[in-house]
Amino acid sequence: MDEARLLEVVLLLAAAVILVPLSKRVGFGAVLGYLGAGILIGPWVLGLVVDVQRIMGIAELGVVFLLFVIGLELQPSRLWALRQPIFGYGSAQVLITGALGAAIGVAAGLEPATAVIVGLGLSLSSTAFALQLLAERKELNTRHGRMSFAILLFQDLAAIPMIAIIPLLAIIPATDSIPAKFIDPWAIAKAIAVIAVIVVGGRLLLRPLFRRIARTGIPEIFTAGALLVVIGNALLMEAVGLSMALGAFLAGVLLADSEYRHELEGDIAPFRGLLLGLFFISVGMSLDLGLVASRPLLVFGLIAGLLALKGIVLWALSLFSGQGKRCALNLALYLSQGGEFAFVLFSLAAGAHVMEKSLGDLMIVVVSLSMAATPLLLAGANLLGLRGGAGTPRPYDEIRGEENRVIIAGFGRFGQVVARVLRMHRIAFTALEASFEQVDFVRRFGSKIYFGDASRLELLNAANAAQAEVFVLAIDNVEASIKTAQLVKRHFPHLKIYARARNRHHAYRLLDVGVERIVRETFLSSLDLAESVLWGLGVNREVAARAVQRFREYDEALLRRQYQFHQDEEQLIASTKEAAEELERVFEQDTLAREAQTES
Repeated sequence: MDEARLLEVVLLLAAAVILVPLSKRVGFGAVLGYLGAGILIGPWVLGLVVDVQRIMGIAELGVVFLLFVIGLELQPSRLWALRQPIFGYGSAQVLITGALGAAIGVAAGLEPATAVIVGLGLSLSSTAFALQLLAERKELNTRHGRMSFAILLFQDLAAIPMIAIIPLLAIIPATDSIPAKFIDPWAIAKAIAVIAVIVVGGRLLLRPLFRRIARTGIPEIFTAGALLVVIGNALLMEAVGLSMALGAFLAGVLLADSEYRHELEGDIAPFRGLLLGLFFISVGMSLDLGLVASRPLLVFGLIAGLLALKGIVLWALSLFSGQGKRCALNLALYLSQGGEFAFVLFSLAAGAHVMEKSLGDLMIVVVSLSMAATPLLLAGANLLGLRGGAGTPRPYDEIRGEENRVIIAGFGRFGQVVARVLRMHRIAFTALEASFEQVDFVRRFGSKIYFGDASRLELLNAANAAQAEVFVLAIDNVEASIKTAQLVKRHFPHLKIYARARNRHHAYRLLDVGVERIVRETFLSSLDLAESVLWGLGVNREVAARAVQRFREYDEALLRRQYQFHQDEEQLIASTKEAAEELERVFEQDTLAREAQTES
């Protein structure tokens, strides 16, 4: 690598390191930070990097890796469970917005194929941008947050065929006798054949391949294998005129149910993140700011039109599905911007001569600035009081006629096991769960459960906590667990609280509240596994059981002993070291006593 190119790499990294954290801090997100870095060092501002196309060629691998990871996440079982919101709301939004955008494009004088690409490209929203904004505002679990996720997931899926079809549209160029581009049937047949080969071959070869690689025990070879599969499939697709991203996506889907999915995702993540960031930087560098300066009315008019069109479609779709006006407004505000896949789509279309480069540049400017407008729209809606904070959450269930001896707060995997044992003994209970997704999921299996926050006094009164005998605190979130325990101890002191603790620190906080009956969620299962390990090593079953029981008694006593000074970290560390030595001595004495008893 020559000195000039090395300097370009340094400039790219420096711009990203400075501007991306700054962009996230002010609430604009990482994507706009990368775009801003590209604009700053690109030809329109500082002019430090001018060879944008060379960088774009390398950076497109970031999109390839992104599509591979999306494929890894799309397990068939997960898609089937979410089929209604994803393929219902999501497909309706993309098709309606795309059709309206295409119709407007044709009316404005665009060729039909180009108008369809523009309409579909603008129908896509920014998954990374919207989900980050929802997470920062703690609105992912609201109704509009859940609906946003479903629509964004479908958009990610819909982007795949959109990207794939661009090279096919460019196979036969327009001529005087052929006014519009069309798809070559032979190209379609060849593409289908290659896809079939990848799917069938991947099913037969990919898992055995990674199984053999994993047996080597060499991490870098596993990473090399992952890169080989992704880039190899991408190049195979490109060889028949399809998108490289489609090949990577298919490879990801084929490995979505494999035992190597998480390891593959971890190996690819650094390459994906860095190259995707480089892609957004290159988009920023190629952003034609001259358009904004020379035609500001057109640019800002198109941005306003995009936000209005998508906003109205999303608003109407939400109202039609019965989500309410507040949810509809929030959905329109969060998803009305353009998305990162539009950059890919318009760049590919311009490169394949399906779209004029000037139009592609204009669309990229519009999408970029529409993303920048989203936080401003949310801030304005908050100032006007239109959003009502975090939106209108789903109302809690009304509880009537519950007079059970046991109340279970938290109905995840822990609470459900307790409930099954109680049901086996025909002991009635009232189950409360604060996650409506979990409530809806559990109800599908016939369980009776109420959606509600157990840390609210009115809900516990409605659940007849004053007459109950036992309160099972199985809430996963530590802060919510402590808050609920405090409420129960204060208002229902007669209730016996049996609490789940995530770890020792959580147990200490429950002891602070006055909860005495505490079970650490992984402690007993770990002891069961340890006992099985001892069996597998040839230790007598009775000896193994006694050793595990002795350890359990010792550790529970140690937990109570260390509770007295658990806030003093130095004393806690010293006590833990002493306890480890003491435990070794205890087991040595037990072994000697057992051997002496055997000899006698």
